[in-house]
Amino acid sequence: MLEVSNISVKHHGSDTKYALKGVGFSVEDGERVALIGANGAGKSSLLLTLCGVLATETGKVAIDDIILENKTLRDFRQKIGMVFQTPDDQLFMPTVYEDIAFGPRNYGVDEDVIEAKTDSILAQLGISHLKERMSHKLSGGEKRLAALAGVLIMEPSILLMDEPSSFLDPRARRKLIAILKTLPQTMVIATHDLDMALELTNRAIILKEGQIFADAPAKELFFNVPLLEECGLEPPLTMLPHPEFDHMR
Repeated sequence: MLEVSNISVKHHGSDTKYALKGVGFSVEDGERVALIGANGAGKSSLLLTLCGVLATETGKVAIDDIILENKTLRDFRQKIGMVFQTPDDQLFMPTVYEDIAFGPRNYGVDEDVIEAKTDSILAQLGISHLKERMSHKLSGGEKRLAALAGVLIMEPSILLMDEPSSFLDPRARRKLIAILKTLPQTMVIATHDLDMALELTNRAIILKEGQIFADAPAKELFFNVPLLEECGLEPPLTMLPHPEFDHMR
């Protein structure tokens, strides 16, 4: 279980302004949670804090019995993996295979094991044909899946995703959603794509100005149009009436 207890995080370079203030929640094993909010609400800062990139000023983050701190960072990061909003931030090796192999190599995993696991994950994601491709020459959707593969090979129990559908065309978006539905990991997904969140998650947390504004079942929040508007959000398109198309349904 992921437990976040009263964490506060200052904006980089500021002594007084907070990106997150007094944030606390828990995520049960196997649960999938959408993290939503307007730009600047603190979504990315929260994900970066959960994986140990940003340090907390107060509070704590824990997975099961491991509290996130400097001496536990290596063990903590074996349990949690993050797919960044921009895949180019994660893909920096010459080929897809080298990118995926980078993590386990750093942990001293045998090369034969790495190749077998890489082949398995590539097949699972339907991108075996990308194994020897140059990472920087991939399409946006291919880069997203390659970055995801680089996280999955570490076998995290919790998967963090920052705007996973951004910059994807409709077909690549549908493919990604279909793949994410098959994964067993606990997920925290920061997104503006509420239609995707409606498909993948049962619970949503709304952040506003670095604090939790609401935490409830996703459908309950997504139907609450006044609440969404108060937070600078709009309901999923699939939940809006479309009378001009009713005759086609």
